[in-house]
Amino acid sequence: MDAYRLTSIRLLTGAVLMAGLVACGEEDVRETVTLQVEQAPEYMLPSREPEADRTVLSAPAQGTIGQLRGIIESNSLRQLTRLAGSQSGFISNFAGASHGDHWDLLRRTGFDPILRLEELLDGPYGVKMVAGETWYVWPELAALEPEALLPERLNFSQRARLEELVGEAGIAQVREGRGYPGIRTAIADDGRWLYYVHEITGEE
Repeated sequence: MDAYRLTSIRLLTGAVLMAGLVACGEEDVRETVTLQVEQAPEYMLPSREPEADRTVLSAPAQGTIGQLRGIIESNSLRQLTRLAGSQSGFISNFAGASHGDHWDLLRRTGFDPILRLEELLDGPYGVKMVAGETWYVWPELAALEPEALLPERLNFSQRARLEELVGEAGIAQVREGRGYPGIRTAIADDGRWLYYVHEITGEE
């Protein structure tokens, strides 16, 4: 075997051995690498909404929703007013106006009470206990107590949801400790329609 071929074989053998050593070195490195596992930031955690959609609506509450959806389908403000008037203690406004006058005025100003009620009922609800009674509340964030509704107490998705619902002006009201300031409605476990109120937040 001539010197040239001998030198080539030696070089090739050396390259193979070097590649093997590098591979072994990489394998050793992979075996010794450890990952640092840290707790994800709170805003990345799953939403901790107030029992939203976790508690099944009672049969009486579902019956009331059926009534409301029938009224929504007929688009009858008169029927909505009649149903509200039949509910003990029902609240539609805080100005002392009758349900019919209040909703008629809202409709004249461009706010459609029936359309907005449909939007509420199509969305998620929250559940809260009031004097030992279960209330189903739409939207879900309206079920939170004022201190729990502060943006700093919410996760990322909840804060985005709050801004979507009430805007910056509404969030300013929340920071004042006034509770959820937007459109909301509630039905008790026994089927009573409790309230359907609308407050001006300056973002509508």
